[in-house]
Amino acid sequence: MSESAYLCVEMIENASLGPQSRLMRLGVLLLSGCCLAGCVSRPELGRLEPARTWKAAEANQGVAVDAEHFYAIDDRAIGKYEKTTGRKVAEWRAPSGSPVRHLNSGIVVAGQLLVAHSNFPAKPDESSVEYFDVDTLRPTGRKIFEQPPGSLTWLVPSGEGWLACFAHYRLNGDPAQSRLVKFDGRWNALASWSFPSELLARFGAFSCSGGGYALDGRVWVSGHDARELYVLDLPPGGGTARWLGTVGFVSRGQAFAWDPTRPQELYSIQRKTREVIVSRLSHGSP
Repeated sequence: MSESAYLCVEMIENASLGPQSRLMRLGVLLLSGCCLAGCVSRPELGRLEPARTWKAAEANQGVAVDAEHFYAIDDRAIGKYEKTTGRKVAEWRAPSGSPVRHLNSGIVVAGQLLVAHSNFPAKPDESSVEYFDVDTLRPTGRKIFEQPPGSLTWLVPSGEGWLACFAHYRLNGDPAQSRLVKFDGRWNALASWSFPSELLARFGAFSCSGGGYALDGRVWVSGHDARELYVLDLPPGGGTARWLGTVGFVSRGQAFAWDPTRPQELYSIQRKTREVIVSRLSHGSP
């Protein structure tokens, strides 16, 4: 129990030792409520300040980045852009009959762009990882999850395997069922974590849209539309993730990506204006 929680308990116990006026009782209850609210608050760990902004027609779901390019992601389209000029150099659009329905986040691994995909909002849940060649953006394969625990919104390498998020939304489910899942290199599930109730409240009717490891080795995640990133600690073996703190940024949620060549820089999107935003942490350290 935190120091503020002990203070709340002590105040309530002292208030019950003798007769109190209604006004005093009300004051104690209000103050103890403030203390308890403080028990679930999380510190501000820094703020990501915008450094550059690029227009990108596909900036609707998320963005991926590698050494020379960024990749704006829409439901059924991807645009490849130069990092230094913002010039589009390639694009892919799902052809008629494509199984691609709802792309989410992306990450570049070993010359391949891996994009999280689901059939949201359809049920039952279907999820897959779509593979694209980073030079041509041509599809090269897909990994289909059998009976996925939700709609895949993001994945990143984790050790010799993967960390992925499967989301649920109030539109057709319960956000509390959203899970982070650790896989080995053969996509066998090793552990899973739920989100703490206080963080679910920040997600509202939605869920976790983006995530990734920062320089501190912790998992940072985003919601659907809040201008915040949340820093998590994942207990070994699974359970409930611990929410350690919050970092403000200008984007309204959605998927983001750390620049592998400038790990203090984060790429995110502003879907309303179809922009990709490059931000730097103004204080603190990821």
